[in-house]
Amino acid sequence: MHRIAVVAVPPVTAFDLAIPELVFGAAEVDGAPGYRVQVCTPEPGVVDTMGSLQVVVPHGLEALAEADTVMVTGSGARADADPRVLAALRAAAGRGARIASICTGAFVLAQAGLLDGRDAATYWVQEGALGHRHPAVRVRPGVLFVEDGPVLTSAGLTAGIDLCLHMIRTDHGAAVANAAARLTVATAVRHGGQGQTLRLPVASDDGGTSLSRTRGWALERLAEPLTLTGLAAHARVSVRTLNRRFLTEVGLSPLQWLLLQRIEHARELLESTGLPMEQVARRSGLGGADSLRRHLVQRVGMTPRAYRAAFARPATRVR
Repeated sequence: MHRIAVVAVPPVTAFDLAIPELVFGAAEVDGAPGYRVQVCTPEPGVVDTMGSLQVVVPHGLEALAEADTVMVTGSGARADADPRVLAALRAAAGRGARIASICTGAFVLAQAGLLDGRDAATYWVQEGALGHRHPAVRVRPGVLFVEDGPVLTSAGLTAGIDLCLHMIRTDHGAAVANAAARLTVATAVRHGGQGQTLRLPVASDDGGTSLSRTRGWALERLAEPLTLTGLAAHARVSVRTLNRRFLTEVGLSPLQWLLLQRIEHARELLESTGLPMEQVARRSGLGGADSLRRHLVQRVGMTPRAYRAAFARPATRVR
């Protein structure tokens, strides 16, 4: 079982602190829990938060000694994190543990020197402060999360969920990550490079109507030749309005969103079936085997055969 140590650096952001245990706790591999999560802090017991709440953290920093992944969640410790935390983080990184942060936890990683010379993300309101305090860090403005070698950083709140799902997908494949997303009622896939904030205003003629029904309709028809005109007709809007609402609601154009869903469906088919590549491509709506190969290499850096070899379930069969 993959062991994760979540470091609470007071004052903590309570929402962020809850994310890893909730999301990783929803990930099952062959019917068994895929992760063991321990929340720790320098002085176990009651820990102050950024708000009026207090939380009780049961474990000390010894939890980092055997962790495969160490995560620091949002914290108000911008320049004065506990030296014991910084030393423990350096030790974990030195022995090869994967290191991650959610939101302003990036400030703690930066204080430990673990972000020097690396790309990093944080909550968009604090990007300038992170770059000013730590000029050796290459702050990526506005993105949801960044993976730079063994170090991963994310923006705040729901971007932390995206990061955890990305890590599950990396560890165990798309099917496990998508199942965890369903259990946590989260969006299964959002690109790390997607913007944190919506740059387009909601048009006044949208009336607050969501395109979720149209997205659900499309997900049931990925193998079909879906078009902008067809999607717009289902949503009963113009193509122009369809594009505008998609960008507002999911941060992608309709065709970009469709391609992403098709790639994810292809990944699930590669993991859970023994279908030939041409059939995987057709069932996922990617056309042919060459198209499947091109898109999978671009998306995950692996050929379909390599991906199947890495993530196929033991009981895979053609169906």
